[in-house]
Amino acid sequence: MPIAILISGRGSNMRVIAEQAAKGALMTDVRVVLSDQPTAAGLGIARAMNIPTEVLEPSKFPDRASFDRALLEVLQGYAPELIVLAGFMRILTPDFIGAYAGRILNIHPSLLPKYRGLHTHRRVLEAGDAEHGVSVHFVTEELDGGPVILQSRIPVTPADTEDSLSARVQQCEHRIYPRVLEWYAQGRLAFRDHHAWLDGKRLDEPLDPATK
Repeated sequence: MPIAILISGRGSNMRVIAEQAAKGALMTDVRVVLSDQPTAAGLGIARAMNIPTEVLEPSKFPDRASFDRALLEVLQGYAPELIVLAGFMRILTPDFIGAYAGRILNIHPSLLPKYRGLHTHRRVLEAGDAEHGVSVHFVTEELDGGPVILQSRIPVTPADTEDSLSARVQQCEHRIYPRVLEWYAQGRLAFRDHHAWLDGKRLDEPLDPATK
């Protein structure tokens, strides 16, 4: 299954996905890695793996809509079946989401619907939460509001900092994001009637990797 991965920074999830795809552990073909930041470290990783890269700088466009139109045009040249957001720090317009309706996945470092948006690790610590985690979800027009497919949880300890939480959550990300991509590539996962469906069953609650 051809995919496009969109990044803004280090591209750690992109690297894990691309490595597994190259080894044949995923039924995916990374057609392109695209970034909105020309200095994103993930671009260098992709190039070292001989994956085509593209850069679109938002500052060169007058507004979000024109940026997303250019983004669509570039991606259409690679014909991806799935758009994989991996630390892409831009809010996509409804027109872009509509063009790939049900075919955009994102990974978010919180147990959605808690802590949508930025600075999730800090907000967890400030709230005194006992657990934290990561969610993989379909992208809809509502920010971090699409149906959640899979979540992984970690305990929050008194010694935790933003950095320690980030590192442990990232380990979870690297385990569960490829799993969800494989479900999609196998035709087991779909977006229908505003819900995620796996193996023909509607997911009314996010799955836990320990049970699926």
